Amino acid sequence: MMTVTKKESDKIRDQEPRRPDSWIEISGSHAQICRFDAHHGHLSVRVADDSRPLVRRVVESFLNKFFPSGYPYSVNEGYLTYSQFRSLQHFTSAALSVLSTQSLLFAAGLRPTPAQSTAVSWILKDGMQHAGKLICSRMGARMDSEPKSWRILADVLYDFGTGLEVISPLCPHLFLEMAGLGNFAKGMAVVAARATRLPIYSSFAKEGNLSDLFAKGEAISTLFNVLGMGVGIQLASTICSTTQGKLIAAPLLSAIHIYSVAEEMRAAPVNTLNSQRTAMIVADFLKTGKISSPADLRYRENLVFPDRLIEEAGSVKVGQPLRKIVENPSKLEELREIIPNEKFIISRKTKHTDMILEHGASGEDALRGWLMAAFAAEMQKSSAGPKRDVMGLAHEQMESVFPSFISEVKKRGWHTDRFLDGLGSRYAF
Repeated sequence: MMTVTKKESDKIRDQEPRRPDSWIEISGSHAQICRFDAHHGHLSVRVADDSRPLVRRVVESFLNKFFPSGYPYSVNEGYLTYSQFRSLQHFTSAALSVLSTQSLLFAAGLRPTPAQSTAVSWILKDGMQHAGKLICSRMGARMDSEPKSWRILADVLYDFGTGLEVISPLCPHLFLEMAGLGNFAKGMAVVAARATRLPIYSSFAKEGNLSDLFAKGEAISTLFNVLGMGVGIQLASTICSTTQGKLIAAPLLSAIHIYSVAEEMRAAPVNTLNSQRTAMIVADFLKTGKISSPADLRYRENLVFPDRLIEEAGSVKVGQPLRKIVENPSKLEELREIIPNEKFIISRKTKHTDMILEHGASGEDALRGWLMAAFAAEMQKSSAGPKRDVMGLAHEQMESVFPSFISEVKKRGWHTDRFLDGLGSRYAF
């Protein structure tokens, strides 16, 4: 999700009249100004600050794609220098890789020309793989929200790319296409796997020992990578010496691989708040009066459909654009009047509840909204009263239990400073 600084937010607000029927909607790298027409109530949407100079738009677009959300306010001093030299490091490494590929092919007796070596290295190995990396890097916010699901997807993509390489001898005339697509999938897999590695390791760090956990985890990976290479060499020289043998062994190894990473992710007690984990915390609280810990929920998370609605927690759907929730200015005003001092808006529908978070809302705000929505859903089942009255009563009930609720949530090890909604839409009045 795009981060708008207070200064920028104030500037946008200064450009627009302060009216109850207009707001700023923020999603990903876009900020849009939504406003109801004063006479007819029609909703108009336009890009905020679209009069920016071209140079500024290009620079900000570059920062949104290649720097963390909220840069430079979201990182510590020195990050720009670090990134500059990291860029230079990868640039020189890529150039050296081309030279080394040429030398290895020359040593193998293939006598490649410089142009041929560069084409093979860039198009097949580096070019398509880097394209995959660039595309996948735009999903960083979603990976923060659902690191387990994206880690499994990374291995599925990697196995897909490997599978294309395994079957490439069956269609040698499509070698370039198969190798390019395989490297493209592997490039996406590499970014997703690396991006989700830190959140997973962080979930196990108990005494500030993240570096030690990371180092030991990489040591285990290296050891078994070497052992796996040894077994692979043995297979390649025996039962997998033919394409038919590879077509038997490769799917079996891939199935074991995906099963292993799925069980690996299920074992990780991730302690950040996203939609699914927040809903499960609230549902368990309403059913048992107790707060579940990250370890309690880890084997109950749905890693294939993480956006599922949980009825026991009010069937809350978070991150929908506000302009799709409100039909007219009076509806918007009504939703705001029910809970005027909260950083969220709740709208009850027939089968679910929409919750839209204000820009800058924390994990605590999301928990407040979810708890209120769950209480409202429960009251709605047993009451035929107006929705407005139900929402007001639900807010009062939430206020009465929230101090003890949030205290226990923190004690159980949950991080409540942020709510990770991926690229969900947020609003700012």
